[in-house]
Amino acid sequence: MGEDARRQFAVGDVLLVSCPPTPTRVVHATPFDITVAWPWAEIDPESAYRWNGHRAIPRTERLHEWSGLFRTVPDPRHLQAGDFCTVGIPETRVRVIDIGHYDPPADVGWLPRPHTMVIVVPVDHPRHPHAEAEGDTIDLESAAPLRIERVAGG
Repeated sequence: MGEDARRQFAVGDVLLVSCPPTPTRVVHATPFDITVAWPWAEIDPESAYRWNGHRAIPRTERLHEWSGLFRTVPDPRHLQAGDFCTVGIPETRVRVIDIGHYDPPADVGWLPRPHTMVIVVPVDHPRHPHAEAEGDTIDLESAAPLRIERVAGG
């Protein structure tokens, strides 16, 4: 995504976000979440952090909490370590609550390193002081085939 595209979003914007389902496998499962091999990023060998190439996805949404953008098929409640599934984002309307711009790109443990990260919550999420902690991050430089469309300004 070019510099103009990175700067087109602002806090308060409503976005329509999606990502086509991509095959992966479950590497770990607990009663609370599953961990999948992340199909769109590679480990950054130069990073100060030791990301293992995995990402956790909650099995269920907790009361008054959002479980994030990414979903699996089958439902994570039915998956165990070793199972195959797809991971993606069904078309979801979200509101931007924060934006981080990084120059140089942020060292987060994976490649490509992000220049811009947008924190979002569901469009109907209640606004309160701790909303950022409940948000999910969209890495605009992600290798994931994200579709992001601004549908309303803040």
